[in-house]
Amino acid sequence: MTGGILTLTMNPTIDVSAVTDSVVPTDKLRCRDAHRDSGGGGINVARVIGRFGRTCRAIYPAGGAQGQQLRGILVEQGVDSLAIDVSAETRESFSITEARSGAQYRFVLPGDPLGQADWQACIDAVATHAKPHHYVVASGSLPPGVPDDFYARLAGELVGRKVRLVIDSSGRALDAAIRNGIYLAKPNLQELRDLTGSLLERRSEWEEAAADLVRVHQVEIVLLTLGEEGAFLATRDLRVRADAVPVEAVSAVGAGDSCLAAMVWRLALGDAPEAAFKYAIAAGSAALLTPGTDLCHKEEVERLLGQVRTEVLEC
Repeated sequence: MTGGILTLTMNPTIDVSAVTDSVVPTDKLRCRDAHRDSGGGGINVARVIGRFGRTCRAIYPAGGAQGQQLRGILVEQGVDSLAIDVSAETRESFSITEARSGAQYRFVLPGDPLGQADWQACIDAVATHAKPHHYVVASGSLPPGVPDDFYARLAGELVGRKVRLVIDSSGRALDAAIRNGIYLAKPNLQELRDLTGSLLERRSEWEEAAADLVRVHQVEIVLLTLGEEGAFLATRDLRVRADAVPVEAVSAVGAGDSCLAAMVWRLALGDAPEAAFKYAIAAGSAALLTPGTDLCHKEEVERLLGQVRTEVLEC
């Protein structure tokens, strides 16, 4: 059965991107081609799923002048969204591309603290709008003031309701969530190392650690993203390795969000995990082709899909 999709972004941002000739200390760096996008994990996922032609509602806290600006940007982008009014000012992040080298510099601000009433209102909003067979994608960092077990509390609200909770986070927030029962986790390699407390230097080690999240904890699917090394998928009866699609990267911003968005999009359409995984790889690679804070586009995903190479491993 196909299901609807909601996303939750607890630490949304306005992503500012620009270009400068060269990055040097002390001097004023004159920038050009400035652009403002909506940002934050769940919002990015919702934007991509919308580009794929699927309805997806983005839930997020918004406050202050920048919160109002974020609402306006999402309207312009055609994202179905629900803003939870909070007193904390919405944060701003920015990335600068150095024209001379093509290098990209990314600066991420922490966000203002949220009070208990604010973060509980976000949980309540998800619980109200999530219906049986829906996918809920909770993605991104937690701002100050939000407890480490926030995603675990969210899972507790959804347990027993046939809602599939997808978590893309890190550290204690991810650790608490996987111990409370979720449908899908999407760590990258560093996040997996932090979670396990192990260096995981060899492919066999990180693949086994990802599979352990399914075997030991209450996670149905693990999507491990590995950058240039590709990605790895684990379920209780399936392990699949994928190589990275060779592309000339323009920007790495949003590659993980694009990957996750495509995975959830295809699962919500009824695809098996292995088939959805191929779309995820194509989408993550397609995101590398877009400048600044842009995300993947459906036509590029479809073009790259035929270049995805996967290998099914023995469990």
